[in-house]
Amino acid sequence: MSDSASRLEMLRFARRVTLQQLAQIDRWIAREERREAERRRGAQARPPAPDWVLEVGIGDSGRPVYVHAGGCHMIGKHWRGVDRAQALHALAEGVNGCPHCRPDTALGLLE
Repeated sequence: MSDSASRLEMLRFARRVTLQQLAQIDRWIAREERREAERRRGAQARPPAPDWVLEVGIGDSGRPVYVHAGGCHMIGKHWRGVDRAQALHALAEGVNGCPHCRPDTALGLLE
């Protein structure tokens, strides 16, 4: 085999490897574009955050523990969204208002 033929073969081999790598990168890009599209669809389909939240205890009782404003960062893992009337009713029944977001003040119970 001459030097020029082996050099040409090496260049062709390098080209094949590069094309394979480029194809792999294209697959990664397509996969990431699909993930981004799914994230966008999920964000658009997500229901709006509730205005008021009732945090409930764990276990069988599931009794209300706190009333929170909807965007409170202190909401625990167990909660359900409620409307304004339900939040007012819970506070009137003795459920504590969150000391961080102060829903009792926001609802007009305390000034």
